[in-house]
Amino acid sequence: MKTPFKPGTMIYPLPAVMVSCGDSPENYNIITIAWTGTICSDPPLCYISVRKERHSHELISRTGEFVINLTTEQLAHATDWCGVRSGRDYNKFREMHLTPEKGQIVKAPLIAESPLNIECKVFEVKELGTHDMFMAEVVAVNAEESLIDKGTGAFQLNHAQPLAYSHGKYYGLGERLGGFGFSVKKKR
Repeated sequence: MKTPFKPGTMIYPLPAVMVSCGDSPENYNIITIAWTGTICSDPPLCYISVRKERHSHELISRTGEFVINLTTEQLAHATDWCGVRSGRDYNKFREMHLTPEKGQIVKAPLIAESPLNIECKVFEVKELGTHDMFMAEVVAVNAEESLIDKGTGAFQLNHAQPLAYSHGKYYGLGERLGGFGFSVKKKR
């Protein structure tokens, strides 16, 4: 039996990512985002949605760049802290002992402790009520070498213990249940 529930964004779990922005060490900032995802694979496009009043909204609007930094269970405290504190009041890199690192293309810093950094350039901003959606082209990806399978070249994020967000709570992902296409794969 189903119970009617008020309309809302109930698509969970989501990745909990730290988005870094700014174009010089004096204005580097980190915002925690759960409203993020893929728009298209070819060309590689993604988005983040940010409230207009957030300090990072102003920085991303001005620079047109940001970096999506995937998070891990080890980064859970920093991920949460960067989501509840404002960059207007704190230097989040210093407070959370995170290391800003130069990217390949964008001026926004990578977070060195993140296993994967996705450099993005904004191509459109869509105003959507409480949040603006920054749609962006992925211009570079930086992966932790130790997580790349030497045989296949595949990136193994699962070894980094990625962090997920579900209705106000953070979770680890747990065990793998199958791979893409496992339901139709022929048994050998």
